Amino acid sequence: MKAIVYERNGDPSVLQVVDRPVPEPGPGEVLVRLAVAGVNPTDWKGRRNWPVPDGGQTPGQDGAGVVEAVGTGLDRQLIGERVWVWEASWQRRWGTAAEYTVVPARQAVPLGDASFDLGACLGIPFLTAHRCLTAGETMPRRLHAGSLTGRVVLVQGGAGAVGNAAIQLARWADATVVATVSSPEKALLAAAAGADHVVNYREQDVAEEVRRILPDGVDAVVEVSAARNAATDVRILRTGAVVSVYADDGGDEVTLPIRALMLPNARWQFVLVYTTPWPAKEQAIADVTAAVAQGHVRVGEGAGLPLHHYPLDATAAAHRVVEDSVVGKVLINTSAA
Repeated sequence: MKAIVYERNGDPSVLQVVDRPVPEPGPGEVLVRLAVAGVNPTDWKGRRNWPVPDGGQTPGQDGAGVVEAVGTGLDRQLIGERVWVWEASWQRRWGTAAEYTVVPARQAVPLGDASFDLGACLGIPFLTAHRCLTAGETMPRRLHAGSLTGRVVLVQGGAGAVGNAAIQLARWADATVVATVSSPEKALLAAAAGADHVVNYREQDVAEEVRRILPDGVDAVVEVSAARNAATDVRILRTGAVVSVYADDGGDEVTLPIRALMLPNARWQFVLVYTTPWPAKEQAIADVTAAVAQGHVRVGEGAGLPLHHYPLDATAAAHRVVEDSVVGKVLINTSAA
């Protein structure tokens, strides 16, 4: 099979196309013939910073394809199942930037009739968004139609992949959603995803605009840049609200006013999907799968998430545009599964 491998940390030039034997699934594992792989920021951050295992690392956490074989202890009826894959390369050699990957069976989730493109967009963005929407003390532990009725969610960075996922999941659950963006073009994407209100933070005071639209403030903030936005977030929190921080865009330290956050009994929750407790992650997988099955998850420009496709041998270019913060979702066509 063809796979992308890097044997040392570095820029995208360390990514090489190699021929490798198709891996065999071990006990409790499935072999997936991949059709599409998703590229996430942690793919390039891992390529630059994480230890590289002996024999090299194939990047890619997310993907979609068809189960080709199963290891011992699994039902052979799984063979032929269309699935979406999550966390393929977290502490494992086999990622999704390849024609095949091997993962524990629970990391290959039935996709049904949804497209492989959609399946490859789920994983990290949607599991992260789910955690951000359910981590607060006053927020539900699971999402479903109506579970966020009466709640208000602010998505900081509504045109990003996690921002898009948070908007779609929150609207499915019937929340009122406000999204912030940095341009009119991104405003159109956030609105296409389903945001009820969109605020351009380069032209408007976000806190003033949110309070004008929703005087009581918000129940949850999905936060991409706490260092930049903390002062704004503090001004708009309802009693019991949560700020869920899933990235360090704009700085890796944040300063918080104690008294202003004590008054509403506010919570700051830091989110990394890889180390999210398993019960929360298991619920996220179930809820995201349900949203997909009900037709409430979409991808493409009409859903606020433009798709950018690259062939497997152009994975380095795909990594480069993600590292340069391209707007939309970058996908790698891995095979014709």
